[in-house]
Amino acid sequence: MENLLPSNGPIFSGNNFCKLNPFQKKTIYCASGVVLFLVLANFFFFSAPKNFPTGTIINIKEGSSLRYVSGYLEENNVIRSRVIFETFIIIFGSEKHVLAGDYFFESKLPVFEIARRISRGEWHLAPVKVTVPEGFTSSDISKTFASKLPNFNEAEFLPEAEKMEGYLFPDTYFFLTTDDEQDVLRSMADNFDKKISSILPQIASSGKTEKEIIIMASIIEKESKGDIDRAFISGILWKRLAKGIPLQVDADPDTYKTKGLPKNPICNPGLKAIKAAIYPKASGYLYYLHDKQGNIHYASTFAEHLLNKQRYLGK
Repeated sequence: MENLLPSNGPIFSGNNFCKLNPFQKKTIYCASGVVLFLVLANFFFFSAPKNFPTGTIINIKEGSSLRYVSGYLEENNVIRSRVIFETFIIIFGSEKHVLAGDYFFESKLPVFEIARRISRGEWHLAPVKVTVPEGFTSSDISKTFASKLPNFNEAEFLPEAEKMEGYLFPDTYFFLTTDDEQDVLRSMADNFDKKISSILPQIASSGKTEKEIIIMASIIEKESKGDIDRAFISGILWKRLAKGIPLQVDADPDTYKTKGLPKNPICNPGLKAIKAAIYPKASGYLYYLHDKQGNIHYASTFAEHLLNKQRYLGK
């Protein structure tokens, strides 16, 4: 079989190339074209830009057009070619298949993978789990979220949260790392409305306003140590109010000085405390205290209460 290329000397030296016949030259041109195509294909289809924003989040706004998104991605070094990106988007769906959201790119990705994720809404953002226990104040909540969400601004959160004290429902939440203090406020307030909606008729039938119930529930949440305690404490505190006796609860020192409920909730109560405020347990008691082990001791008279203090607290 005849060799297509000469065996003596460098193939692409001027003299050797000139000696090649037309078929050999055509073969070299085709091979060079294939190599060039593969290099360009790798450049456009597979390799990411040199300054690819690895580990950052790219936000695509609702209603953005394909043309706008491709320009935005090119400007931010996510893709090399707008045309190639737009082509892949159309292949994966249509030009309308640009799904808004926050996209996290954990490593350098080829343009077809970028297009695939954006056309399918694969954000690759792991949700952040945050648990807010019953009885947390707005300050407690602020510190918790500040340690979990990088975009959370305590200075912006606290003034708004303090106005909503009592109405930020304690629960386990899942947020994206891009969420901020406004997202937290909205989610917690919406959760409160959702949870409270099922018991609004019971609140109405209790003869108390929703605010009175929430304030009392916030006190019960701070004062009680368990489910049984909640109902008894609720009964005692409502009875003290009815008799015009100051509440005198350690959770709010002002209640030792003034009669009636505090003006606002002192924390954010859970559903059990709210229900305890609605359904107080009737008893003959007017006083209670917790010993050093957290056990509760009730008394009907102030004299009995003083005896309990001496017996269980050494006072």
